Amino acid sequence: MELDPRTTALVVVHCQGDVIGPDGAFADFFHAQVVERDVVAKIAALADTVRGAGGTVIFTRVAWKPDLSDLTVNSPILGIVQQSGCLQDGSPLADIVPELTPHDGDTVVTHQRVGGFQDSALASVLDAANATTVAFAGVATNFSVEGTARTASDLGYRTVVVEDACSAASQEAHAASIDSLGLLAEITTIDEFAAALTAAAAPSA
Repeated sequence: MELDPRTTALVVVHCQGDVIGPDGAFADFFHAQVVERDVVAKIAALADTVRGAGGTVIFTRVAWKPDLSDLTVNSPILGIVQQSGCLQDGSPLADIVPELTPHDGDTVVTHQRVGGFQDSALASVLDAANATTVAFAGVATNFSVEGTARTASDLGYRTVVVEDACSAASQEAHAASIDSLGLLAEITTIDEFAAALTAAAAPSA
């Protein structure tokens, strides 16, 4: 794998308390695999590598108005949001988890659909960063990671999924999603991705 940090962005998907935390509304779905796969620590290290190499780090978060008046419920997963009243803007559990608190220079994009591009500033942020390669990490592999990665591919970005920095409700769901994405995105590992970034950022002899 070859990467140019100057045109590479890491998009960290939905690492919010309500989605991945032990006390969040979706804890019964996603928290166990987040812990088992050590996703938070892996993403933190990966984001540091991207920053250190001169790449761009973007966090996507899904959140609605406190009265949920901007929530359109057209799927079961959004019905759970409505029923539980979770992911309300201003709630601590709607924020990025503390272990992944964005750094100066990172960008946080808030949106209201499962995919990160729909009616959001994500494409504009990527274009402003001159990003042509977009790598994805986060939760859940088969929902927002896959949905956003598919759109990135359709929009013409070189699309990469960092497999071991993602998780879903089960290992089986994660694996099926990765298999589905294999013809639309490059599937890589943290070590391979980090090595490519580091090699590209190293000064020439």
